[in-house]
Amino acid sequence: MSVLIGIVGKPNVGKSTFFAAATMVEVPIANYPFTTIKPNRGIGYVRVPCACKDFNVRCTPRNSICMDGMRYAPIELLDVAGLVPGAHEGRGLGNKFLDDLRQAHALIHVVDVSGMTNEQGEICGRKCHNPRDDVEWLMEEIDYWIYGIIQKDWKRISRRVEAEKIPLEKILYDKLSGLRITEEQLADAIRNVGKNPENPIVWNDDDLLLLASEIRRRSKPMVIAANKADIADEDFMRDLMSLKDVRVIPTSSEAELALRRASRAGLIYYRPGDPEFRILRPGDLTEKQKKALETIRELVLERYGSTGVQEVLDTVAFDILELVPVFPVEDESKLTDSEGNVLPDVYLMPKGSTALDLAYKIHTEIGESFIRAVDVRSKKIVGADYILRPRDVIKIVTGKKH
Repeated sequence: MSVLIGIVGKPNVGKSTFFAAATMVEVPIANYPFTTIKPNRGIGYVRVPCACKDFNVRCTPRNSICMDGMRYAPIELLDVAGLVPGAHEGRGLGNKFLDDLRQAHALIHVVDVSGMTNEQGEICGRKCHNPRDDVEWLMEEIDYWIYGIIQKDWKRISRRVEAEKIPLEKILYDKLSGLRITEEQLADAIRNVGKNPENPIVWNDDDLLLLASEIRRRSKPMVIAANKADIADEDFMRDLMSLKDVRVIPTSSEAELALRRASRAGLIYYRPGDPEFRILRPGDLTEKQKKALETIRELVLERYGSTGVQEVLDTVAFDILELVPVFPVEDESKLTDSEGNVLPDVYLMPKGSTALDLAYKIHTEIGESFIRAVDVRSKKIVGADYILRPRDVIKIVTGKKH
């Protein structure tokens, strides 16, 4: 599975800055609505302790990055056009926004916790708009979008269920497969509506809207990035943090972007997600730069423990999607691939993946010629159905194909 995380929100809340900070891809950033029109794609990285420390070796990563024992594994991010109320009816760039999200496995909703942008994404002064409202209407917009997809064909769907005795979830799966949802998830969503799935013709519009909401919860799980946390309104932040059934993380994407740029320039030492940074070349910093760094330290890192950007990505990958990081090697004694790279790759596998799934992820031919695998930590031979665990180091043993 190639994981895609959508970055969503109304215009002018720092969505593109978050994307730029997470990927270091330069994108248009400005204080006016709809800066982003075409979706931006880029590679972000989620953070996991590298296996190199466990084996006391120096790794040579190939598909990822290791910074002093912390491995950063790649994950794809999609920054889409800003959403405004009424998007499901075509307002703003609404229909395009929603279509762009079809393939996303999960969403990061960036909100302005300073409360200085109204529901249209326009600057409106301090504490003029409660960001909690943005969280609620974005969920509603997606709900109504999904509702529109299923409602227009509901009579035909109902007739098929009754005439052909096909389970409702199976028909909906064929219609909604582009939303990254499984039949099992659809069956669970249908159960939560509490209506008879064998007689869907009697379901009313409220039932369908509830079904759409349940589908959204499963197909587009969400984390809230409470952005501009360094200038947050305390009442708005407290209100956001009290939300149930959704994870809210204080975030300063501007601070993260500044730290990553300073790190890339060699001015500071900083690992994304760390609670601190270290100045390397104080003589090369202007007084303005020194003051900016100290402001980030005081208003962001000391207050929240990090800028929040890395925590948001990690939360989506490991808490929401429950991805399992695995390190495959070819030589279990040297922990290398065929070219001598030590612990070269880390793959993010879906929860419940097996050793055979990993073999196919590496290459189809490796999966087809799979014989067994070796759990390098325990040195035990495991079979094709071995369930991968976080930070496993695995050797795949193959045979010759005939």
